[in-house]
Amino acid sequence: MFVLHIALQGCLRGDDVVYGLTADTGGHIRYLLDLVAASAQDRDVTRIVVATRRFTGPLGAAYAVPEERLSDKATLVRLASASPGYRVKEEMHAEVACFADNLVAWIAAQDCAPDLIHAHYADAATVAALVEDRLGIPFVFTAHSLGQVKAMMLGASPVRPDLARRIATEEDALARAHLVIASSRDEAEVQYAGYDTYDPGRVRVLPPGSDLARFAAARPHPRVDAAIDRFLHDPAKPTILALARPVARKNLAALVRAYGESAALRARANLVIVAGTREDIDALDGDMAETMRDLLVLIDRYDLYGRVAYPKTHRPEDVPAIYAYARDRGGVFVNPALNEPFGLTLLEASAAGLPLVATDSGGPNDIVETCGNGLLVDPRAPGAIAAACLRILGDPALYARCVAGGARAAATYDWDRHAARYHGLLRDLLAPRPVAPPTRQLLVCDIDNTLIGCEAALGIFRRWRSRQAGLAFGVATGRSFHSAMAVLEQQESPRPQVMITSVGSEIYHLDGNGVTYTVDLAWRQTISAGWDRAGVHDALCGLDGLVPQGPLEQRALKLSYFGDAAVARRVRDLLDEAGLPARVIHSHGRYLDVLPAAASKGTAVDHVRALYALPEHAVFVAGDSGNDIEMLRVRTQAIIVANYSDDLASNAALQHSYVARRTHARGIIEGVSHFRRMLAHVG
Repeated sequence: MFVLHIALQGCLRGDDVVYGLTADTGGHIRYLLDLVAASAQDRDVTRIVVATRRFTGPLGAAYAVPEERLSDKATLVRLASASPGYRVKEEMHAEVACFADNLVAWIAAQDCAPDLIHAHYADAATVAALVEDRLGIPFVFTAHSLGQVKAMMLGASPVRPDLARRIATEEDALARAHLVIASSRDEAEVQYAGYDTYDPGRVRVLPPGSDLARFAAARPHPRVDAAIDRFLHDPAKPTILALARPVARKNLAALVRAYGESAALRARANLVIVAGTREDIDALDGDMAETMRDLLVLIDRYDLYGRVAYPKTHRPEDVPAIYAYARDRGGVFVNPALNEPFGLTLLEASAAGLPLVATDSGGPNDIVETCGNGLLVDPRAPGAIAAACLRILGDPALYARCVAGGARAAATYDWDRHAARYHGLLRDLLAPRPVAPPTRQLLVCDIDNTLIGCEAALGIFRRWRSRQAGLAFGVATGRSFHSAMAVLEQQESPRPQVMITSVGSEIYHLDGNGVTYTVDLAWRQTISAGWDRAGVHDALCGLDGLVPQGPLEQRALKLSYFGDAAVARRVRDLLDEAGLPARVIHSHGRYLDVLPAAASKGTAVDHVRALYALPEHAVFVAGDSGNDIEMLRVRTQAIIVANYSDDLASNAALQHSYVARRTHARGIIEGVSHFRRMLAHVG
């Protein structure tokens, strides 16, 4: 497989990347270079080329070199475009047509054309679309950051012309890309959702990896220590550390305000801000100069001299030592960005042994939820940032838990795992699809603790599923579509033909390419009738014992909370008294979901059964917990796996179910075999 990456923005080179050299030279370059390095390890990947702009000028002669070798398989190719000099992203649209022409000519000169193109940022997607129109090469798209998110952060109306153009380009990219790769659920489910061309079934969440070994082994360096200590009266105090480019969306000013306005935090710790590399503030690119001036004004306003360090420069190889500096002083790493698409620095700092205080907008949601390595805060609330820092610094047990959680990051955010999933998706997109046999039966099972939960059992299920001609396979889960797809692909589950997600309030069907999915709009329309989401929300607001789950768990057709069984009964009574039709589903003793009255896993399975024109006896369902009751209750061929919870086996409504002797996926196979034997006997 020959993969061509297109990346037009920033100062891209194979080594010695100077991050922060320009406003556009940031994390996306690190992501791309690490992805290429990981991809090159796959024997099925024969060639990788990264195509970028060639330009001359004061930023360095390296960016005018036509070709740079990255590894045995990978090459960086720099092609000319309309202008010879560096272009910031706001001006990049003027380079697209010429660059596309030159890229088509370059491809024509190769012994073989790329199998697939991966476009990074929307202008690169425009190039990829022009190439596809002329050469038929499909492309996937990674946005890295989005214009709509920036427009929301700026809050200006009307939207600036350059941002409006960028948003329109992103709309086209989302419409044209065969697959969109996101770094986090927030990106996939919130950030993209504001676009007219958003199609959730073509978006996959693939968290980037990170080379965390060098951060886990981070050690202090005297030169780095000296560069920081020279600012501070008491360098031995704990360190509040931030490391980010000085651009507005990184919101470093909020951290300075949080520190400056909290006497307790100033007494407890120093603040260290490592904000890119600069010789002269006036020479900084984009909004970086203004951002740095704002920081200096705030430092002066709060009279923070001797308490805040803001070194002018650092080398890429210094970063582990910077984390080690803060770790050895019992510090905390803070990312206060208004929105962070992913957050590689969070993983690095965490691997180095630092607890985190991170923005609740973007990828940090996934990182902190997965690793348990810090606290999330509203980045617009300086008081909340200060309080979170003080809470971690003042609670040794919490500090230790966050440090221990950081050790999980290396196993979870691994480039080899990322590359394996990424290549699997690319291969599936390119593979010819065989004609599927007619569907004669349908199996729908829950995911967590039913399909997955036992690696050996899932391996047996995978082999069993490959032999089931005519059996359509689906899942029904409380997870969102993107959360479900991520865990299924991480566990190497067979790809479902139908995805019933968000406790039955959404349905997705696998497309003919075998990779992407299409939303079932008919189901959405059916269950939306009579659903008053705002009314339900208002009726339940403030109910004692009912705690909303995180923003990502709230859907247009689902409200999710934490609460015990008594709270669930009060919720049902309250909604009945208010005359608000809704279905309340309680599971695992603490999860409480409120859905449209017509929505559930059970009614969703029946909708799919009707679409497949199958009789009742051709459908098998399997589950393990309370949120599976509606699905198990209405199907005659219901399977309860042996590791069930919520007292399912003794539930009066489920006495017709088959309770398997085996757990997890083995129990599913056992149950299907049981009902097939019964059908054969009756026949």
